[in-house]
Amino acid sequence: MRAEAQPTEIDSQIDSQADLGPIKEASAIPLKRPSKTLSRWFSDKTLTKRASLNGLAALLDYAAHVLVGFIIQPVLVTGLGPYFYGVWQILDRLIGHMSAASGRPGQALKFTIAHQQTSTDYEEKRRNVGSAVVVWLVFLPVLAAIGGLLTWFTPAWVKAPNEFSASVRLATALLVADLILMSLADVPRSVLQGENLGYKRMGLSTILVFVGGGFTAVAMYFKTGLIGAAASEVASTVLTGLLFVRIVRSYAPWFGITMPGWADVRRFFGLSWWFLVWRLVNQLMMASDVIVLGRLYSVGMVTHYTLTKYAAESVISLVAITVFGIAPGLGGIIGAGKTRKAIRVRSEIMMGTWLIATVMGATILLWNRCFIRLWVGEKYYAGSIPALLITLMVAQLVLIRNDANIIDLTLNLRHKVLTGTLSATMSLVFASVLVGVFHWGIVGLCLGFMVGRSILSLGYPWLVGRFLGISLYSQLKAVPRPACTMMGLFLLVPYLSRSLTVSTWIGLILSAGVTVAGVSLLAFYAGLSGDQRQCILQRIRAMLRPVRVD
Repeated sequence: MRAEAQPTEIDSQIDSQADLGPIKEASAIPLKRPSKTLSRWFSDKTLTKRASLNGLAALLDYAAHVLVGFIIQPVLVTGLGPYFYGVWQILDRLIGHMSAASGRPGQALKFTIAHQQTSTDYEEKRRNVGSAVVVWLVFLPVLAAIGGLLTWFTPAWVKAPNEFSASVRLATALLVADLILMSLADVPRSVLQGENLGYKRMGLSTILVFVGGGFTAVAMYFKTGLIGAAASEVASTVLTGLLFVRIVRSYAPWFGITMPGWADVRRFFGLSWWFLVWRLVNQLMMASDVIVLGRLYSVGMVTHYTLTKYAAESVISLVAITVFGIAPGLGGIIGAGKTRKAIRVRSEIMMGTWLIATVMGATILLWNRCFIRLWVGEKYYAGSIPALLITLMVAQLVLIRNDANIIDLTLNLRHKVLTGTLSATMSLVFASVLVGVFHWGIVGLCLGFMVGRSILSLGYPWLVGRFLGISLYSQLKAVPRPACTMMGLFLLVPYLSRSLTVSTWIGLILSAGVTVAGVSLLAFYAGLSGDQRQCILQRIRAMLRPVRVD
């Protein structure tokens, strides 16, 4: 986790372009100064600025998702009822598992284009787009067949009453159709992200998130149940696909489809295959918790678990979404063979991830009970110990996903997938035993998954280190200080939360804000070394510094 404090090459790039010129030049045209200043702030001439803008775009979209989810989840709970809300959560996870059968052509396309950012061979890029479409068509029959089986057997798996079996099947069929359309709609989005232009969607895609939430709210208003909720997902996906086609045509004029040769398809299919397997492994790691709890404990407990987990998963995961947004920029660095720069950037990403996860996790643990009470009612709060374990589990997964994204950029996924498969299998085994045999409920679920994922907590840093030339020992020796700081804060705040309460949303927001400020200072100085603190401050200054626009 330790990083050098010296200026990086990215910083030098920015410094060379940040000269604002003589003061008299600015004063000579005072009316144009605001617009020029704004242009400097949002200039994308440097890699740091592009990464910042991509991260900001991803953050805005994710914040919109969190806000819409915050508003829509109570609407779903009320509109569907506790039982069918649990069914909806299980359906969401089942469809997520099924998504592996799509072939993941979008992911393969994104990282392939990211490696070719500096290339002007647009014909090759269009062949890559064509290869992605061919892979989608190849996997379409498989996706449809699995979707048909899932649609037929889902009512039995969720133990739906006979009179509701048809509704559950139709809702499942709509979600399968949504998955098929989403896989195709992901192609233009992947091109935009691969070209490191994801920030060009800023604002438009955020608005679309609210539109999708509006579809769901309307469906619940007219009491259309599971079917209406699923239909709203389909409508949102169609609009998203059309939006990204329009954006990518504007900012990547080369975008189009050229019929690929057999060699192109074969190479792309091989890459897509590993992304396919990884998607399945990823779903087993991230979405099997609800299925295990619902099958081996109770569907009702799924509702308590998902609502208690909502704040931690939504807020802490924002850092993973941001990292995902800036990944193509790091892919360009790796693709260019700039290993030392990649090591520094990765170190900064890990430090920033730990800091945000610690601050947000402690804040959520302190105020989650009050949040649940104001949001859907305290009866849905799972308890202090389950909340603590949920927060630790989410924080662990976010840190793991950082290195998982970096491994994707190398386009060498074999060892990542094999290690992930072992970890996911062990997580399911441990969790199933603790939940199904020992009846430990949410506590057993979290413990089982954390133990299984510890394989990745060691395995992925080792894989990244082998590629970048850094030893696992040098990475591990920087872990004790931030790990002890995080655990100390996470263990302390649940005791404080018992004596703290707020009765209004305004009071909760203000209290959470004060907590974030206080915990940020404590974590920043207690968990990071002087060099690490200087490195983070330096990167923040680089992101905020305006760039000269000619």
